Amino acid sequence: MIVHSNLHVEDAVFRRVIKAGDYGIHRVREGQFLRILDLEGNQAADTLFYRADDPGERYCAMNTLREQGNVYLTAGSILKTNENNDMLRIVADTCGRHDTLGGACATESNTVRYGLEKRFMHACRDSWMLAIQEHEEFGLSKADITHNINFFMNVPITTDGGLTFADGISGAGKYVELKALMDVVVLISNCPQLNNPCNGYNPTSIELLVWDS
Repeated sequence: MIVHSNLHVEDAVFRRVIKAGDYGIHRVREGQFLRILDLEGNQAADTLFYRADDPGERYCAMNTLREQGNVYLTAGSILKTNENNDMLRIVADTCGRHDTLGGACATESNTVRYGLEKRFMHACRDSWMLAIQEHEEFGLSKADITHNINFFMNVPITTDGGLTFADGISGAGKYVELKALMDVVVLISNCPQLNNPCNGYNPTSIELLVWDS
């Protein structure tokens, strides 16, 4: 569902460009708005969310999908935690749908899917682990890397109930915008994947923006 935002870039209180293969980590206060902007198009943003004062409560794909009855996320979707609390609501979306089933790339999955020679290619899990190591102030550990959302990523469900990675459906300047329903920490890996079409085989930059309520 396409819904445009009425927020203006010049009013944002925080902006950061995240280059391909890099990470972003930021605290978003309850009531603030978070926008993830696909600058050049066809780029996947693998994203984790945590309750800021208790990272043990985090985004849960199972609760989110069960409550909304849809395997894709879009405007109007409410992201639920593992405690089944409302965490964020998607208030604007110019892409149309986002994946929360396909998971994130890792050196292990790259090896299994694409060959032994891919083992040492950079992956989203590497970016998250680096963020955790470099930002101990957020209180995250390796055990906190669980369900993620793949914003802008196209993961169609096959007729036999499987998943497949397809060419992206996003474009330059498209975005997804969320309102925080509690204080949250957002951790993003701007996906470096080169072995499937989720990034058009050419990873590019995204931008993270935050507005006050």
